[in-house]
Amino acid sequence: MKKYRFLPVLLLFALVCHAQQTGFKFDFGTGKAKKGYTKVTPETVYNPKTGYGFASGAAVKAVSNGGTAITSDYITSKDPFSFSVKLPEGNYDVKVLLGDTKGTSATTVRAESRRLMLENVKTKKGETVEKMFTVHIRDSIIRDSKGNAVGKTRIKPRERQNKHWDDMLTIEFNDSLPKICAVEIIPNKTAATIFLAGDSTVIDQGEDPWASWGQMFPVFLVPGKVAVANYAESGETLKAFAGEKRFEKIFSMAKPGDYLFIEFTHNDQKPGGNHLDPYTTFKETLKKWIDEAKKRDMTPVLVTSTQRRKFDAAGHIENTLLEYPEAMRQTAKEENVALIDLSAMSKTLYETLGEKGSVNAFVHYPANTFPNQNKALEDNTHFNMYGAYELSKCVISSIRKQNLSLSKFVRKDVIDYNPEKPLPFEQFYWPKSGSVNVVKPDGN
Repeated sequence: MKKYRFLPVLLLFALVCHAQQTGFKFDFGTGKAKKGYTKVTPETVYNPKTGYGFASGAAVKAVSNGGTAITSDYITSKDPFSFSVKLPEGNYDVKVLLGDTKGTSATTVRAESRRLMLENVKTKKGETVEKMFTVHIRDSIIRDSKGNAVGKTRIKPRERQNKHWDDMLTIEFNDSLPKICAVEIIPNKTAATIFLAGDSTVIDQGEDPWASWGQMFPVFLVPGKVAVANYAESGETLKAFAGEKRFEKIFSMAKPGDYLFIEFTHNDQKPGGNHLDPYTTFKETLKKWIDEAKKRDMTPVLVTSTQRRKFDAAGHIENTLLEYPEAMRQTAKEENVALIDLSAMSKTLYETLGEKGSVNAFVHYPANTFPNQNKALEDNTHFNMYGAYELSKCVISSIRKQNLSLSKFVRKDVIDYNPEKPLPFEQFYWPKSGSVNVVKPDGN
């Protein structure tokens, strides 16, 4: 049997090489797999040797309706479940075949650390549909143009549990009736990439009830044409982001025609070694990274930071961000780059919701709302899923109204948004994720 000992390694090598060239095709269910597809059953648990599978403990089941077509069977669950595939870093188009030839379905898809990709896709009885999204995958290694490792991004201990720094794509299937017939993953080397640099108000928050606008952003964009690469991290400052080689990592993956969004303030304004003064060092540092982006034929976009939820006696939001938003506005004008004024739009949104109603946009929950939550959560900086979703629509709205070059990537079916007329909280739909964390993100 010794002559077979290298087969798992060879299989993994073959799968990775195949992914780099043509991608993966998975047929979900217990029936015979379609030619050219890899069969995935409920017993297909992720294994580093094979490089794909469901998360351990996923309570999934297969249903077969008879027949031999790829749509004749599917995998489903009453709980959220995830499927992972080991992949080299880069952008990928992911096609999912959803539905049931004998019933209905409803599926929401999130990728990596809960990036919203497909939203409440419903199929009628007997219907199957193919949907696609484009996702960015990365690890922490910094490589040169030849693929040689030349450095590493400094990852915080808390980040290591997140799914956006590992060597695989993780897809979460969710909703009231998810039914997955097949998944296809194809490398996309031509899509523009929007890199997000920011703090906890931008990051892909990995667990309920926390969320940020950056992780809602992809669902509003045209798949196949653009990918969102969210490099934001909780507690970050503009200075620390550079010191941890996060900008270096972004530039190592960027290509001409890509975009760099920069949104910082919440932590930069605090005293300490990473403090930057708004009209001097903050502006100077912004200009440095604007220049670095332009050198690489990227398009820099400045984003003023979201306001904190602090109302005055007259019902208006107090500016706790001091001069930083204005300093960023001045920098955008001086450097002739686009500006998305999220500070102004978030102020309008919160004031429209009102002091009481705006609670619904933030992480405010009574004790025992979530498991192991012994104390009430009252956070006026970090958003829940509803608040993040509305703020992401603010970003999309600004892109459209200014007719930025990015506007060509906004889906045509996305309705124009006005922060003075937000979606009522009661109408917002978000199937809960399978993971919850009641510990506040870094930063405030």
